[in-house]
Amino acid sequence: MSDLQHHLNIKRGDVGRYVLLPGDPGRCEPIAALFDNPRHVATNREYVTYTGTLDGVPVSVVSTGIGCPSTAIAVEELIKAGADTFIRVGTSGSIQTDTPSGHLAIVTAAIRDEGTTSHYLPIEFPAIAHPQIVDALSSAAKTMGAETLRGVSQSKDSFYGEVEPDRMPMASRLKDRWLAWRKGGAICSEMEASALFILSAIYGARAGGVMHMMGVGPDSDPGREKLLSTAVEALRVLIRQDKEEVLWP
Repeated sequence: MSDLQHHLNIKRGDVGRYVLLPGDPGRCEPIAALFDNPRHVATNREYVTYTGTLDGVPVSVVSTGIGCPSTAIAVEELIKAGADTFIRVGTSGSIQTDTPSGHLAIVTAAIRDEGTTSHYLPIEFPAIAHPQIVDALSSAAKTMGAETLRGVSQSKDSFYGEVEPDRMPMASRLKDRWLAWRKGGAICSEMEASALFILSAIYGARAGGVMHMMGVGPDSDPGREKLLSTAVEALRVLIRQDKEEVLWP
């Protein structure tokens, strides 16, 4: 029986253990261009896969599409294909009112304000990034000269529920909850991190996330460039650490 994964159209050997996960399929090629010897592996639906190397180690980039359902499918199939280390690379809206646009959010945990992960674990179970990934992203951001915030993200199911709450039948509830996230100190809002963190917890994988934040003031193109370079540098940090762990007597 073929081990070709149904949605990603990949199999073992097609991807490395280290995978960057943008939502947008169009972001895969620019990320892959930062790898050594990148090659296109597969395209199917919202899923685009490239694989290359960093420091001689296979690494991949796979788009997840928008939201937790498609992200969960991607992570399930990537784990079956042998991946075990994931970094979500995306954009997000800032939750705090004084966050400048272009800062990077290094996500430490995610609010499970979506429906997908309740099919995996009770809602009381926290969606937490792996500390090694968080530290690698922080180190990489410093190397790249990126401005960052570390903190909690809100993972939601409705984009327009965030950006146009007043036209929603549940406007008051949406705005009350948004205020609660802000008062709780959450730093950004996106649509995928909680699924990535919950599935990684279940399957013993490592996961984290770095987001370009849309906040106060004009958007920053250098911020977007530093998003990609920070994510790739974080993979280099993890590769070095993993090599050292294997070689440690």
